[in-house]
Amino acid sequence: MKRMLIILLLLATAVSACGPDEPEVVTLMSHDSFAVSEETIAAFEEENGVTVELLPSGDTGAVLNQAILAKEAPLADVFFGVDNTFLGRALDAGIFEPYESPLLSQIPDELKLDEQNRLLPIDYGDVCLNYDKAWFAENNVPLPQSLADLTDPMYEGLLVVENPATSSPGLAFLLATIAEFGEAGYLDFWADLRANGVLVTNGWEEAYYGSFSVAGDGERPLVVSYASSPPAEFIYADPPVEEASSASLVGPGMCFRQIEFVGILAGTEKRELAEKLVDFMLSRPFQEDMPLNMFVYPANENAELPAAFVEWTQMAEETAVLPPETIDANREQWIEAWTEVVLR
Repeated sequence: MKRMLIILLLLATAVSACGPDEPEVVTLMSHDSFAVSEETIAAFEEENGVTVELLPSGDTGAVLNQAILAKEAPLADVFFGVDNTFLGRALDAGIFEPYESPLLSQIPDELKLDEQNRLLPIDYGDVCLNYDKAWFAENNVPLPQSLADLTDPMYEGLLVVENPATSSPGLAFLLATIAEFGEAGYLDFWADLRANGVLVTNGWEEAYYGSFSVAGDGERPLVVSYASSPPAEFIYADPPVEEASSASLVGPGMCFRQIEFVGILAGTEKRELAEKLVDFMLSRPFQEDMPLNMFVYPANENAELPAAFVEWTQMAEETAVLPPETIDANREQWIEAWTEVVLR
């Protein structure tokens, strides 16, 4: 009897140590660029009595690969960061469960690219050419009005781009050129860019902070970046400045719109919490937190934008368009063909 009492006491102690009031954990897997304020996450945790575990796992392509490889034993409950350049691959992998969030009614239809709601739009932004306003003014050089203009000798040695095999904005810009010139013409355009002295870097940081004349010691006044880069330059300028030092070229077909999505991973054992987290990410508190953390536009049309974000961000009225299924079917061969022409 005494031995039985000891066993029961030990079991009770173990249960107590686990804590019946310990909050449940919901895990959010994402790319490394995901950012949210501590206050915003804390508000969700307090309201729902949960802990959100963030699992950043590399760039968009790498983190999606991990999620696909872990399909039978998912690493998280919710996944954020698939964009429209990888949408087809993500859906074909069958790693997401449909969820028709009530907040979808506040999302514009043009951002909804999955009719089954396996992936729900969270944010969007344009990859564009950014330019150094002072350089172009001081050198009395007219701004390019189209992608084709970039091959003009007057822009020789002025442009830095990112490798589409290793960079998300680099891939987006490649897709913009394919949309503009077609599969029959985009390689000729890139051959002309190479002849005109285009510089290719492996990633955005190397291009923007290493070669762009606005953000560092670089000498190139044209860079492939984001339409939200100018407000970032303005907001974080030290010392403060009166206006953004760069701006975006947003002529027809010159920008590619990236849309990022969130989805519930198939096989989650916390479906109810996963739904609550998705709803929260689509709600105004989270959506209004994004612009100054990730420098993207909120998908929720009711979300208000910071004044500086509105003043210094330019959005393209006519973006380059390629269907996600076309991108998915051709992405690798387009990149390989680009590599042959531009880097070899």
